[in-house]
Amino acid sequence: MSNVERSVRFYCDVVGFEVKRRYPNAAFLTIPGTADDHHLGLFEQTGVSRPDERVARMYHSAWEVGDLTDLARARQRLIDAGALVGSSNHGVSLSLYAKDPDGLEFEIFWTVPGGVSIRTTELDLEGELARRGLTTS
Repeated sequence: MSNVERSVRFYCDVVGFEVKRRYPNAAFLTIPGTADDHHLGLFEQTGVSRPDERVARMYHSAWEVGDLTDLARARQRLIDAGALVGSSNHGVSLSLYAKDPDGLEFEIFWTVPGGVSIRTTELDLEGELARRGLTTS
């Protein structure tokens, strides 16, 4: 990444991570409430170009939320940050796709209890919430 401070702010403010450890030009972030050492390591490298989707590389990282309402709140934060680039209903999971300030793609998803793998379709998050009698307020 080109600026670790900017990325720390994004992943903490928008995605909800917490800083576990800081070093000059590096940070290790964790999902709040977990005992894991870290879920994301950020390392600053000056002069790094944006990802080129035409070459082989890691496609994206994915993090699971516990509740469908968490997914709806995440969607709003990603929209507000201008980071949301897509969403999908996979039958077994409902997914949001976003890009961080350096253009790296990540996924935030909710596992559908008892979900069945289907062809991937467009996500109707409001419909999914309504079907389960849920709201985000």
